[in-house]
Amino acid sequence: MTDTAARNQSAPPGGASPVTKRGGGDPATRGRTTIADGVVEKIAGLAARDVLGVHAMGSGISRTFGAVRDRVPGGGSGKSVSRGVKAEVGEVQTALDLEIVVDYGVSITEVAAAVRENVVASVERMTGLEVVEVNIAVSDVKLPDEDDDDEPDSRLQ
Repeated sequence: MTDTAARNQSAPPGGASPVTKRGGGDPATRGRTTIADGVVEKIAGLAARDVLGVHAMGSGISRTFGAVRDRVPGGGSGKSVSRGVKAEVGEVQTALDLEIVVDYGVSITEVAAAVRENVVASVERMTGLEVVEVNIAVSDVKLPDEDDDDEPDSRLQ
């Protein structure tokens, strides 16, 4: 048996090496990609909210201001997605701080572990950044009989 690939790659006349493509290498490695802190914050915020037992993100005051801002036309524009999330993004790594409100009756340690797992998986998959830490602060517990700060007041139009 003969190797057809080796036979087809004969050297050009004069014994010079085969011609290589211009640009030097894989096109995917040409240039830089930067990811803004806000992008990572949105991804992490959505991933945290997907976890069962997470009632809301952010402290009570930030949720109140966020609810008011969301009612103003043009004032919400995606900021509520990253509420309660702070990211520090480097060239290849990121660290995250999350502030969450959990539902009453759930295991806080299990919810925090599930949030970490979901956030790390989502951020690393979507951005390619290594998540070095996810710090979680539980700022409140949502009791079953409490009014929800995030729900718009039905009297406001």
